[in-house]
Amino acid sequence: MKRFGDITAVNGLDLDVPQGVVLGLLGPNGAGKSTTMRILTAQSTVDEGHVSVLGHPIPQKSKWARSLMGVVPQHDNLDEELTVEENLRSFTYLYRVPRRERDAAVERALRIAHLEHRRHEFTEKLSGGMRRRLLIARGLVHRPRVLLLDEPTVGLDPQVRQELWGLISALRDEGVTVLMSTHYIEEAERLSDEVALMAKGRIVERGEPADLIAKYAGKTVEEYQIGAEGVEELEKVIHHAGFTTRRTGSTLSVLRAEELPDSLRDRLGTGMRRASNLEDVFVTLTGETVE
Repeated sequence: MKRFGDITAVNGLDLDVPQGVVLGLLGPNGAGKSTTMRILTAQSTVDEGHVSVLGHPIPQKSKWARSLMGVVPQHDNLDEELTVEENLRSFTYLYRVPRRERDAAVERALRIAHLEHRRHEFTEKLSGGMRRRLLIARGLVHRPRVLLLDEPTVGLDPQVRQELWGLISALRDEGVTVLMSTHYIEEAERLSDEVALMAKGRIVERGEPADLIAKYAGKTVEEYQIGAEGVEELEKVIHHAGFTTRRTGSTLSVLRAEELPDSLRDRLGTGMRRASNLEDVFVTLTGETVE
């Protein structure tokens, strides 16, 4: 448990990530994702409970834990007075990479980031996508067993995000355990072996994306354009029939549309059917409004 005054940011969180798994941490703003990341890296200490990384208790043995972790922060903190290669090399010292292994570690990190041709360029001259790749490579320079990614593709163009998705998938193939917090539902659905949905400092559900979609949203969703008048009464009818709904503007979506009886479908009229996705699960479990 972690409190900030009267606010409980993390409450009863139970998070166990197996080796070689990409776990996506999803939740609305204020759910406790960033606080969880800060606790795991010993930047914050818990008020109650027990935290350990790879068997090392936090914060008692946080130095040992950090030596086995790579951390990619949400906000860019690269040293702009150093070149790409110098940024990586400085972290080989911080992570105590043995002297005889430093050159190889830097070369490997450059290859991971596809920045070999930019090694002598100052960081301030890199594009946003290159800087994000360098941040990830910096967190991997010491071959960590666990990688923490806090919003790894926030603010990036779709093309750059796709490139970074490939990099994260490659890390999973190498057996690196990845804990990734993200606001991009598509990103979590595509990359994660499992997702954990957080709300109010707790994990409300966890599982493989496909399993959660099947459990909470079914195969299809039917979307109806409905005005504000009468929508609440219609929702009551749908809920009474055992179906879940979500609203997006003037659109009312009915989950598990493949199971709708003809009597209810006749009352709803003609809608547009689409495949269910993880966003449907996210909204169903964490709510439609932002607090």
